[in-house]
Amino acid sequence: MNIELEGVGKRYKAEWIVRNVTTTFKHGDQYAITGPNGSGKSTLLKMLSGHLTPSKGTISYRFQEQKIELQQVYQYLTFAAPYIELIEELTLTEALSFHQRFKPFVGNLSIKQLIELLGFQRSKSKEIRNFSSGMKQRLKLVLALCSDTPLVLLDEPTTNLDQQGIEWYRSLIDQFAQDRTLIIASNVDVDFDFCSQQLHILDYKRK
Repeated sequence: MNIELEGVGKRYKAEWIVRNVTTTFKHGDQYAITGPNGSGKSTLLKMLSGHLTPSKGTISYRFQEQKIELQQVYQYLTFAAPYIELIEELTLTEALSFHQRFKPFVGNLSIKQLIELLGFQRSKSKEIRNFSSGMKQRLKLVLALCSDTPLVLLDEPTTNLDQQGIEWYRSLIDQFAQDRTLIIASNVDVDFDFCSQQLHILDYKRK
């Protein structure tokens, strides 16, 4: 997925959260959006996903030489973030099966294989609401990185993960983030230090 931003900005009332973002995200590359808390990283990620409309400027998408209309972009991306909720009344097996109806998993991964990848064999029939915060975060990351989409957006991916969970996240990146456009918003180095490109959000605050 190639994404081109031309003069993109987002304003709430009189305050510009980000302004004049002109850049290109290229298919197969890994990008980090960095900056302090509250600086606009999540806002930019939400605009890239189509969840927010820019106040100014344009965002265009292309995949395999075809232009993708904004209304269809959701079909080509997955998004994991602390503020995106899971359906907590579902069991783990039900949640994976439900997700698969809309976004198939890469390499035809089975539900059993995904549960093993998570390390949640004993929790396959447990409702999501009974998961710890770390377990929920692992599930969000698997749903994002193991879905067969050309664009993956991650906002603060190691939130609620312990050291073992962080190592597991890095392994997941190595296995499933190749040959896709990966964009990570964070100010924690371990989340993104493998990314070849960085966009510093503070560069777009007052332009």
